[in-house]
Amino acid sequence: MSEVVTRRRKGVGLKNFKQRWSEQPKENLATADVPGKRCATPPGDDDGRQGALKRFSAMWPSFRKARKDKIKEPDLAETRENLPVMDNVPIQPRRVSGQYFFEYLVVVSLKKNKDGSNYEPQITYQFPKRDVMAKYQKEEEEKTLKAITLFCFPEGISWAPLTEYHSETFSFVLTEIDGSRRNGYCRRLLPGGRGARPPEAFCIISSLACFGLFSKIFDEVEKRRQISMALIYPFMQKLREASFPAPGQTVEIKSFIPESGTEIIHLTRPLDSWLEHVNFCTLFDCLTNEEVLQVFAAAVLERRIIFIAEELGTLSQVLHAVAALLYPFTWQHTFISIVPEILIDVVMAPTPYLLGVQKRLLDQVTDQSDLLLVDLSKNKEKTFLVTIGDEDSILPPKLQAEILDALSQRRKVSDVEEAKKVEEVNRVVSEAFLHFFVRTVGHYSSYVKYSKEGPGVFEKRRFYKAIESKTTRHFVKKFIQTQMFDLFVQELEQQQPSGQQQGIFHRKITEYQKKKNEKTKKH
Repeated sequence: MSEVVTRRRKGVGLKNFKQRWSEQPKENLATADVPGKRCATPPGDDDGRQGALKRFSAMWPSFRKARKDKIKEPDLAETRENLPVMDNVPIQPRRVSGQYFFEYLVVVSLKKNKDGSNYEPQITYQFPKRDVMAKYQKEEEEKTLKAITLFCFPEGISWAPLTEYHSETFSFVLTEIDGSRRNGYCRRLLPGGRGARPPEAFCIISSLACFGLFSKIFDEVEKRRQISMALIYPFMQKLREASFPAPGQTVEIKSFIPESGTEIIHLTRPLDSWLEHVNFCTLFDCLTNEEVLQVFAAAVLERRIIFIAEELGTLSQVLHAVAALLYPFTWQHTFISIVPEILIDVVMAPTPYLLGVQKRLLDQVTDQSDLLLVDLSKNKEKTFLVTIGDEDSILPPKLQAEILDALSQRRKVSDVEEAKKVEEVNRVVSEAFLHFFVRTVGHYSSYVKYSKEGPGVFEKRRFYKAIESKTTRHFVKKFIQTQMFDLFVQELEQQQPSGQQQGIFHRKITEYQKKKNEKTKKH
């Protein structure tokens, strides 16, 4: 990581940043990630910290209301999004397949401030550039650009010029007041040149969630950057003209590089599109199977969870992975994969959250209680720095054992070629946790009463009373009190009976019930 000097005490240019800091599970958050209105306060300002907490607490009722967007099944028609105006031409809402790859690309460079004492992030390149905009559009774009600079360089401290810097890729999510989200993909690297120089960040803003695909795009951007910035424009223009491929499909981008000639870049979208923003390998590189279960248990009951790591990429990938474990449910609360130092007061929020915090800020979060604090570092002394104490007993013991047994199958794919390994691990892990929800709440559809006149009514008490296992019933009784389950039920009640027979979750339920019936017949 970078060499650093004195800490910043002022949040320059953040006056208009309220309403624009945030991140969700791609299924989910994984949210940068926090929606709502917020004013940054300098670290160490006690009055400011209390004021921030009051503003934060007052924000949540409206936040929860705004975030009740629809639960999505991955193989259904994907929802349309209200995309911004690009190049002064309104983009019509379209299905994800065939949509633009990205809204725009920006380069964030570290420039010395007016007195020359510190480096501060500034937008030095933007593609496409929008020159003609209405006043409200211009104001919204300014807010977005300021948010981008903050999340591209979340350290909140001055940087010193460097001669060596290992490039890193991470992501965040910009969440609007209405709950709509845009993904930010960032690649930080040391620009070409001689002598010491500060790093710069390339950031792509897109409504599409596909971390692996955008990582490959960044590889191409970085390769061109080392030759000349001028080579980035034609490549990104070609990319923007291409349609986003359907799951399992490939798009080809032709791009010319001096001395190398025309290259054809193949960008393939994973077949399991609901996992394309997730890499479970990183999660299990940092935590044991048993530790992942405890994190999952805390998340499924919507508790406050903070992850600590030194690398930004580790934080963003782990948080998105944890959120994805909750499928078919969606994390409905604060989700910030990388918390900028100037927004560290978010840890004081009394409501549930999933937060990623750099390890150098550990002292600013260890005074919190009633949460789970997870250290993802390689050379950690212990994983859980703060716990509530019941994390290992939340899930039914029998189902815990089933998940652990399923996760053990990951060892069998260790020798698979790297490109296929991530997809295979994602499949094994996702199915293990999806099966958990099939076993615990898969009978939900039998307890919705529909009428011709209005929406259905979910019979909550009959639903959990129907569970034979006492330990499973005890867990489900807690789980049905969460917002993620509440939203799931609300969507279910609005559907017609004929509209329930679709989606991966329903197929897994059908498969499980079929096996269960066959087993019963044999006995």
